Amino acid sequence: MVEETFEPGMTVSLVARRHGVARIVFASSNHAVGYYRRSRRIGTEALVRPDSRYGVSKAFGEALASLYSDKHGIGVLCTRIGNFGEKPIDKRRLSIWISPRDYTQLVRIGLEHPNIRYEIVYGVSNNRRSWYDNSNAARLGYRPQDDSEPYAEAVLAAQAGQPADPIAEHYQGGTFCAAEYTAKTPRPEGSG
Repeated sequence: MVEETFEPGMTVSLVARRHGVARIVFASSNHAVGYYRRSRRIGTEALVRPDSRYGVSKAFGEALASLYSDKHGIGVLCTRIGNFGEKPIDKRRLSIWISPRDYTQLVRIGLEHPNIRYEIVYGVSNNRRSWYDNSNAARLGYRPQDDSEPYAEAVLAAQAGQPADPIAEHYQGGTFCAAEYTAKTPRPEGSG
């Protein structure tokens, strides 16, 4: 293990470069693109549309990874993780869930694929309800084994009758989009 003392302004990428690290798998987030409507399927070419300061930090991390890839030749796989866990726990996560074994497969691709320079993929399992075109991950050899659909009936039954926030239900970022709305913020069409 490499030990490094971080000083103000240092980044993991800088430390990696100093120690000759050839590959980085960056745990980005779906929140870097969370302000897309759920009715729109997006791929990795979609413009960054963060839904929160957290999403902005992940978009910044992707940009920094791009810089270090271009400038210093470090191979980077940015994985826009939806929701990592043993199973999806709510309706939104039926679209964005990734199982541990599927995420392990993506990390291996990021570390071992011979042609990784700078790539973005979605960290999601093979969910039938997915909002993402993950063809870039497929091009790199990603073959997810899991799908959220076996959990759908139980998840939807557990949420039946619960009130839903119209903003959270409208955007892919969910409650991250609904947080911090003010009276001056325009609400999306049909959200009240």
